[in-house]
Amino acid sequence: MTHVAYRLQRPLALDVALEITGFTVLLGLSGAGKTTLLKALAGLIPGVGTPYGGLPPQQRPVGYMPQGYALFPHLAVWRNVAFALSGSRSTRYARAIDLLGRVGLGDLAGRDPRTLSGGQMQRVALARALARKPELLLLDEPTNALDSTTRDRVLTELRALVNQLGVPALVATHDPHLAAIGDRVAVLAHGAIVQQDAPAAVFDHPATSHVARLVGFQNLWRADRVEPDGGGVVVAIGDVKLRLTPPSPLTAPAGLAIRARDVVLWPDRPPAAAGNLVTAKITELRREGLATRVVLNGPLALEASIDSRSDLGNLSIGERVIVRLSPERLRLFRWDSDTSV
Repeated sequence: MTHVAYRLQRPLALDVALEITGFTVLLGLSGAGKTTLLKALAGLIPGVGTPYGGLPPQQRPVGYMPQGYALFPHLAVWRNVAFALSGSRSTRYARAIDLLGRVGLGDLAGRDPRTLSGGQMQRVALARALARKPELLLLDEPTNALDSTTRDRVLTELRALVNQLGVPALVATHDPHLAAIGDRVAVLAHGAIVQQDAPAAVFDHPATSHVARLVGFQNLWRADRVEPDGGGVVVAIGDVKLRLTPPSPLTAPAGLAIRARDVVLWPDRPPAAAGNLVTAKITELRREGLATRVVLNGPLALEASIDSRSDLGNLSIGERVIVRLSPERLRLFRWDSDTSV
């Protein structure tokens, strides 16, 4: 595990502390400072901290893969990999071929990089980053140059390759899909790490409204009051009161969220034991593949996602339905002042 603690003022003010183990994903919105932090770790911009603080870039045991891979179009694949190597041509060639072999591209050494696929270009850039025998890999938005069809396959290959090589990696992205496959996720917002944990913990129990929005909670509300209630808590949002179980820690200011897929709709009367019920009117229906996005207006603004093939597939705009917000699916967290709803 590598402990990172860095402070810098320009081009962004950051005061960051995080742990890197295995394939660690640095998740944040565009402009949050992800690239800035990676460049500071690589020594490309001024920063104070550990590890490698005070060392010039060429002395840092870091492999850096920038956005878009930045391959030299006028150099053959092996020359791109050998660019950072020293020694005779034959020594550099042999080392480049070895590195290309490690990423499964040994037979493409003489190719023009412009003829490669997105996944192949990524592996060439990774081989070049490994040329310096780094203790740490820094990968900046590795999926940016990939189409959605290629992304999943390339991501799986990249994570497996990084783990196989045994070099810890810090992977900067705004893509929650990439964050979900990491060994660890650190969320960067407001110039600091606001949450870091295993992906399942971050995605299921966001610490703040900013994190909840980033990891895909479509329904967020700022709480007016949070009160203890037996073994749980009751959250008041206007005239609506929602109970949460198991209990969530009390916090102020507080926010509440639920994913669209966890919102349950009943066109008819729900079971007698059901709680956390509100009535709402359907204002929009949007097909999304095999799912339908249902936009609802009522005491709470809501979105639900339902299987278009289910019994609910014949809903219509203007219809009134009963909505259940399951206590087990609601999440309570700290409300960030800049969160929009």
